[in-house]
Amino acid sequence: MRAPTVLVVEDDPKAAQMLQRALTYEGYHVLSASNGREALDQARDHNPDLVVLDWNIPALDGLSVLERLRNADSTPVLMLTGRADLDDKVRALSTGADDYLVKPFAPEEFVARVRALLRRAALAQLDRPLSFADLVLDMRTHEARRRQRALSLSPREFELLAYFMRRPGQVLRREQILRDVWGYDAEDQSGVLDVYIGYLRAKLERNGEPRLIHTVRHVGYVLREP
Repeated sequence: MRAPTVLVVEDDPKAAQMLQRALTYEGYHVLSASNGREALDQARDHNPDLVVLDWNIPALDGLSVLERLRNADSTPVLMLTGRADLDDKVRALSTGADDYLVKPFAPEEFVARVRALLRRAALAQLDRPLSFADLVLDMRTHEARRRQRALSLSPREFELLAYFMRRPGQVLRREQILRDVWGYDAEDQSGVLDVYIGYLRAKLERNGEPRLIHTVRHVGYVLREP
């Protein structure tokens, strides 16, 4: 599973190093920026899972960066600041910060806040409907539709299709799919995957709809538009 990516926006080199070290130790992939414009570029180019954003940074201050991030997407943002006033906290949260941490703070508290925000974002992602081409999965009701046609999927078929829809365009190896969806290695079980791919294709293409799950010879499968 891919390690979460955290963008650290901090212009104080010592503070930035401490934050990056704490996150790297926890296994996160860390990006860095030292001013507001660089932060927006990094967020646009790398789509991080979380942004750690200092309020007092050059070029654009943290609040201005936060406003622009919120206009673009819902990436979780942990605001760091030396401002302890309640009015400042309310201002940051009202602008769209997901959490607010006042300096100085212990690295342990910082890491705990990061974990909590990433966990909350992951749970929200699990409930969010998935869509690809003309296919929609409702993760809460376990309903599936293609071109407004309801699909009757078994729990395993639904789970397998959701796995593909969370990774559109990625060539997925057979052993990877079996490990992540079934929970075991693939060498003696690859026939199971072939059977379920056949089930999904039959249901997805019942009315002559174009194929979405394609075979990549000697590798595995990929979800892509025809």
